Amino acid sequence: QIPAMAQENSFGGSGLSGLEGERKTGQDVRTANVMACVAIANVVKTSLGPVGLDKMLVDDIGDTTVTNDGATILNLLEVDHPAAKVLVELAQLQDKEVGDGTTSVVILASELLKRANDLVNMKIHPTSIISGYRLAQKEAVKFINSKMSVKVDKLGRDALINVAKTSMSSKILNVDADFFAAMAVDAVQMVKTTNSQGEHKYPVKAVNILKAHGRGASDSRKIPGYALNCTRASQAMPTLVNKAKIALLDFDLRKFKMSLGVQVVVTDPTKLQSIRDREEDIMKERIQHILNAGANVVLTTKGIDDMCLKYFCEANAIACRRVKKDDMRRIAKVTGGQVMLSLAGMDGEEGFEASMLGTADKVYEERVGDNELIIIEGCASQRSGSILLRGPNEYTLDEMERAMHDAMCVVKRVLESNEVVPGGGAVEAALSIYLEDFAKTLSSREQMAIAEFAEALLVIPMTLAVNAAQDATELTAKLRADHAGFQEDPVKYKDCANSGLNLTTGSIQDSLALGVLEPAMSKCKSISFATEAAITILRIDDMIKIQAQEDPRGGY
Repeated sequence: QIPAMAQENSFGGSGLSGLEGERKTGQDVRTANVMACVAIANVVKTSLGPVGLDKMLVDDIGDTTVTNDGATILNLLEVDHPAAKVLVELAQLQDKEVGDGTTSVVILASELLKRANDLVNMKIHPTSIISGYRLAQKEAVKFINSKMSVKVDKLGRDALINVAKTSMSSKILNVDADFFAAMAVDAVQMVKTTNSQGEHKYPVKAVNILKAHGRGASDSRKIPGYALNCTRASQAMPTLVNKAKIALLDFDLRKFKMSLGVQVVVTDPTKLQSIRDREEDIMKERIQHILNAGANVVLTTKGIDDMCLKYFCEANAIACRRVKKDDMRRIAKVTGGQVMLSLAGMDGEEGFEASMLGTADKVYEERVGDNELIIIEGCASQRSGSILLRGPNEYTLDEMERAMHDAMCVVKRVLESNEVVPGGGAVEAALSIYLEDFAKTLSSREQMAIAEFAEALLVIPMTLAVNAAQDATELTAKLRADHAGFQEDPVKYKDCANSGLNLTTGSIQDSLALGVLEPAMSKCKSISFATEAAITILRIDDMIKIQAQEDPRGGY
């Protein structure tokens, strides 16, 4: 009979049940996981808030990215540690679900983990901590929805602009926040659609963001319609087509060739020329089908050769080649057309129905900087918009695009959920006080976990103050005092209900009155996601790494 301990040790050494690998258990694994997550959070910590700093990331082929968007930073870090990967995925999830708040969700998750690890060291079982965290998360979301959130209807369009400005405050667009916030709000409202249930939807993807070098950031503008980064395939084509009928093709408009591996054996050399002529005619017939259906704008994802261009020029149509597939799909959606993979019908005969065409009021070419844009205006089935960003170089433009995307996502969330909460650490401070009081009402073990959860939330206002070179301890204490006063005596301290940090002056302000707003959904989701991620990592108490088996023949 082998003692249990010896059995466990033999697992890593000589291998138990034929497995070669190493096994770590218990507290070692938990501490290693927590350290990895805290290291990841420390990377993005300094980029939080309106005075956060940027990160420069250089990848293995030398491409440089300068950004302070949490999700982008974590995507570009090639993280190997399995627990740290959970945080990277967490940032991506927040980016997909809400669009903003990626940095704060990672910082919060790592702080929750750190505190949970301390509790485990105090001999409190992980299961108790997990149930405490779950309870705290439920209470937190309930508190945000009932006490902190404000309906946007009461605040009007200004609220939307303020939400966008708050999102941009930490980004490169901070200087021209008024200008870009209005642009983001207009762009999102431009693509408003109503579905069959009568709900209003704002598909951010319908807004195409284009970047062009040159001029200053304030020369960026909104384009009414869908803009494409393409030019006409030939200069002989018209630059403007009114009442456009748009054919969307996903095949080559070049001289017909046999597909790969097909050989034609010619025994009679006189037939050679007729084969070549027929190859040209096949393409000519296809183009004729498309033009006969009434198309006067043709977009294809593949190429168009000179011979085919001639037919389009004669028909006074605009043709563009090498259009991106994504753009194609969106154009099909907004114009009501269909992307055609081939002209073959069910019976094998080639033909092109007029119903396949998308329609728009006009399609025209416009020159911007060094490039030309094709703009589709007045689309039939869905409204669309484009934003043209101008800036000095590639890095600035990329960062402007990310900031614009975040701002538009936030505006979309506010329009769809119709609720905002005060920013500047107000929600976290209020929740911290509320959860501390709530913890005292419990007589079970969860009490300590909930008290730690309440403490962990303060990492957001603390980090904001540290990044702004202010006295973090003093500011956070003032902020907590305001919220504690309001929760004890709402009448006497009614002005303190929405107190948040003012990081430029290093004082406390009324965030709601000064327009520092965030979507309520963003806060609820980030607390829920951070808690879930912390729980996932906290549950792990055993890690087995299997080694690659070496092949006796020398390979793997």
